[in-house]
Amino acid sequence: MFAVIKTGGKQYSVAAGDVITVMALDGAPGDSVTFDEVLLLSKDGAATVGAPIVAGAKVSGEIAEQTRSPKTLAFKKRRRQNSKRKRGHRQDLTLVKITAIEG
Repeated sequence: MFAVIKTGGKQYSVAAGDVITVMALDGAPGDSVTFDEVLLLSKDGAATVGAPIVAGAKVSGEIAEQTRSPKTLAFKKRRRQNSKRKRGHRQDLTLVKITAIEG
């Protein structure tokens, strides 16, 4: 059984026991989270596609860790102008362990 969920503007294909990395969610490690926006639910080879979401379906998970992404650098240089700028950015992320899929 697997499901396609939507969180943080992105879609993730998940199954029970998976660990996914999503945009920052509120909570501490060990807290439970529920994803109500289930776009597709597949059980025993039969898929249920939502329009836009599957009614009554939800995916439960547990926050494993609050972390940050590797640093990405934005470097801009204007040639022959003696002008350059370097900025770094790290995105806040949450690791979620999927515990159950209900549908």
